[in-house]
Amino acid sequence: MSSMDKRRQEIEAKRAKLAELRKARSDRQRADAERRTSDQGAGPSVTSKKDVEDLVNALVGGRSGLDSGELTPSSSMPGTPAFGHTVNLPGHSALSISGSGRVSRQSDQQERLSVGNTTMVGSSHAATENVIERTMTPRTFPDLIDIEHELFELPHKERVIYNKEVQTTFFETEPSPDYEAELRQRITRERESAEVERIARDKELEEESVKLDEEIEQEIRELSEEERASILAAPEFLEFVEQSSKIVQRALNDGYDYIRDYTINAESGGDDSEGKRVKRVCEFWDERYGKNRSITGIDWSPKYPELSVASYNKNPAALNEPDGIVAVWNLHLLERPEFVFHSQSDVLSVAFSPFHANLIFGGTYSGQILLWDTRSKHLPVLKTPLSAAGHTHPIYAMQMVGTQNAHNLITSSTDGTVCSWLVDMLAQPQETLELVHAGHNKTSEVAITTLDFPDNETTTFWVGTEEGNVYQANRYDRAGAKAGLNQYDVYKGHSGPVMGLHFHPLLGPIDFSDLFLTCSVDWTVKLWRSKSLAKPSTAPNTVAPLYSFDEADDYVYDVKWHPAHPATFGTVDGSGKFDLWNLNTDTEVPVVSTTVGTGRAINKLQWDRKEGRRAALGGSDGRLYVYDIGDMALPRESEWTDMQKTVASIVGSGQANGVAENDPARIIAGR
Repeated sequence: MSSMDKRRQEIEAKRAKLAELRKARSDRQRADAERRTSDQGAGPSVTSKKDVEDLVNALVGGRSGLDSGELTPSSSMPGTPAFGHTVNLPGHSALSISGSGRVSRQSDQQERLSVGNTTMVGSSHAATENVIERTMTPRTFPDLIDIEHELFELPHKERVIYNKEVQTTFFETEPSPDYEAELRQRITRERESAEVERIARDKELEEESVKLDEEIEQEIRELSEEERASILAAPEFLEFVEQSSKIVQRALNDGYDYIRDYTINAESGGDDSEGKRVKRVCEFWDERYGKNRSITGIDWSPKYPELSVASYNKNPAALNEPDGIVAVWNLHLLERPEFVFHSQSDVLSVAFSPFHANLIFGGTYSGQILLWDTRSKHLPVLKTPLSAAGHTHPIYAMQMVGTQNAHNLITSSTDGTVCSWLVDMLAQPQETLELVHAGHNKTSEVAITTLDFPDNETTTFWVGTEEGNVYQANRYDRAGAKAGLNQYDVYKGHSGPVMGLHFHPLLGPIDFSDLFLTCSVDWTVKLWRSKSLAKPSTAPNTVAPLYSFDEADDYVYDVKWHPAHPATFGTVDGSGKFDLWNLNTDTEVPVVSTTVGTGRAINKLQWDRKEGRRAALGGSDGRLYVYDIGDMALPRESEWTDMQKTVASIVGSGQANGVAENDPARIIAGR
């Protein structure tokens, strides 16, 4: 967790604690106010002297009654009336108790009479309702009838109340004279101590609240310019902004219609040009990386269909920037690249590793092979040394061959050197092959500009050269052929450097993998058929192209067979045109010709690896265009047989220029 996150959590904890303190203080103040209000409504304050005296009197009980002599000891005993008293019982008569203990009943009228009309009424035990009336002055009434009865005293059952303090509480038989004063003082002290404690607690809470306010204010103080600059330059902050902004931009660039109403019927009808039209999907451009640069290489990710990579050459106007740039673009992130890698030299070729989705290889103008990892920073994680063991000239072509468990990176440079590398060991090449031609006038070197292996082939490859010829070469000695350049079979047809060479992919029910296309600065694209590897020539032999496509108006910089349609291929040229050909439809003109961008030259073309619906086009203005060819990428079942007929018609019409080995029967058979 970063220091900023910890500081933020501390501030939030302090704020929560401060809120609790303030809430406790407000609750206590509200409770005090309610208590004062209730005391005022009930009468005088309980803290007054009278209230204290009442409380003391209530505690000491009926002691004053005993001291005053209002009741005789006999009358205070439960169930025993006093001598010389009249006991009024419930009903219409009363009993008169004489000194001898006899009881006489009086009438109701006589019961109400007393001498001087003065009587004292006292309450006996709570269990009876008898009223003891003391006659102050005895008086004799002549009409009284004395009735004597024996008086039986029933024993009174004493009520016993037990609690947990009965056995532990000390009872004073005779309270001290200062008991009331001590009790008052104790109550007063308790009240005063409670008040002092409350005031101290309020003061402590107030001080802590002020302290927390000061700490929070100090934590959220205004930062200085230097502190702001240090935060903005922190690697953690930059990485956070980089990743977060990418996520936001991906969501913003997504073309999904979030407010689409699916209850509305779609418009009926279709486009007449559907399946025959090329549509631009997007254009990748970042002025920071693409200004004054040209795209020199393109490839698609083998794992993520939305990712493509482009290599760039030097920006002559920016001396402080890296000479070479490699940018990984995302179809969901248009404004800036997903990754950017640097090189000390112009990057002329680039390729994703088909077996490791994170690895990207680049060939440079200085002859170095660089390896970047998308999990690392801008700089390469591995690179080859600039020594005679490897390349020392520009590398325009590279290709990965082999399988998941056994594969090599094959690279070629303009000095005729072909090297084989292990991915995890670029210190020196595993193999080095010098392609030389003894028939050259000034030098025997073969300046390689492009290279390609047929599908399912890891030993034999074909190279295009600056002189315009195409040669076949072997990595190892094989039956009837030696390692190196086959200088006898010369595929001659171009009058300028060969810029692109691509073999037909191995797909579908019929094998056309011996057909390949080349393009050149002589404004032409040519269709070739490779010689059988089992019958190499032992004498100089010129192989002519099967067909020449001459519709371009400028240099043709790249050509690629479609990865899914057997008769479709695409070309790009110096006028900025993207031409899409379908040999089963027409061999004279392309089925679709589109001017890309501002009409600047398009240097590279690459189809996506899976469906072939999208084509990435790299321009000399540093922009990467992605086009969708729609239904033209979906072949019909008859396309392969139609392609057989097309090639047979080309050979039969004499376009093969009399090459003996181009047997029409073999071409029709697919080999």
